Amino acid sequence: MFSGLLDMPWWGYVVATLAMTHVTIASVTIFLHRHQAHRSLDLHPLPALFFRFWLWLTTGMVTKEWAAIHRKHHAKCETPEDPHSPQIHGINKVLWAGVFLYVKEARNRETISRYGHGTPDDWAERNILSAYPKSGIVIMLAADILLFGVWPGVLIWAVQMLWIPFWAAGVINGLGHYWGYRNYNCADASTNLFPWGILIGGEELHNNHHSFATSAKLSARWYEFDIGWMYIRMLEMLGLARVKKTIPTPKFGIAKARADFDTLQAIITCRYDVMTRYVQSLKVVAQEEFSALKIQPGGKLSVKELRRWLAADESELAPDEKSRLAFLLQSNSRLQTVVTMRKELTALWARSTATREQLLQDLQDWIARAEKSGIQQLEDFSLRLRRYAV
Repeated sequence: MFSGLLDMPWWGYVVATLAMTHVTIASVTIFLHRHQAHRSLDLHPLPALFFRFWLWLTTGMVTKEWAAIHRKHHAKCETPEDPHSPQIHGINKVLWAGVFLYVKEARNRETISRYGHGTPDDWAERNILSAYPKSGIVIMLAADILLFGVWPGVLIWAVQMLWIPFWAAGVINGLGHYWGYRNYNCADASTNLFPWGILIGGEELHNNHHSFATSAKLSARWYEFDIGWMYIRMLEMLGLARVKKTIPTPKFGIAKARADFDTLQAIITCRYDVMTRYVQSLKVVAQEEFSALKIQPGGKLSVKELRRWLAADESELAPDEKSRLAFLLQSNSRLQTVVTMRKELTALWARSTATREQLLQDLQDWIARAEKSGIQQLEDFSLRLRRYAV
């Protein structure tokens, strides 16, 4: 039986498999995700063409379909129109059968037409990559057998074919909206799976991505590592890539006596940092007010549970939790104040029809009321708001 052109020990096949699947992961996160779907960086035609052909060989995915489905996921996240939300379809279905949800959505011509704009439409795409999407994986099978032999080649090829369906369609789309930690309290259920984005090219930092979708860099905290960003920086140093946008880093100056348009712009730009800090203040108030709360119907309440209710978006609470929280807020004016002012603060960047002048007036009024609230956390937070700078 043909043993292949490369004579390798068993661990050599393992290393070769991991190396090739890692190139595939890098191609997905750099080319499909950050370059094509979100336009967070520009790529030189040379690496872009390499990524396209490598994905054709190892996945058979069409660039326009992938970008369209992912853009729709962001536009309709956690709604019935989301192609692969575990909050809608269930975690088991997305984790283990996410590839079938992808295939189903790829057949939706309305999705491709509406969300697939701006993807490659050159000779190679029209005549090879999109025209014969399954031919590439057949060529990959032949290449694996030629290099590694019949059975090792077939096994390596099988792993290659399963790698993206499991890690991307299953783990990222499934666990990335179900389990993990959150740096930012964005509107959807996205989570960071691990602080070190190596195995899946940085896509493990999924909450960071959903909070700043157009950022080419997915890591946000000092302890987080995004290997995809490392590759992008290497390409940039070689003149093969140009980063367009990254997660904004909050800047602070001396607290202004009165917020101005620069303060407003800085707060809106760093809105997730603003809300993360405000939620921390909410939790402190909850801790202080817990002992003064009236006993409410629905069973015993822990301070941990109260802190979670105050930190969560209203849509994340069960009907029973909403009613119990409403009872508590009615009986405690300090909690009612911090929750109400959280909603008003969010409105600063949610009101798309308001003028800059109106938004600035709303911000100044919010700060003035916070400073007169008699709640230390709000007073401290208002000082922080006046220190945000562009």
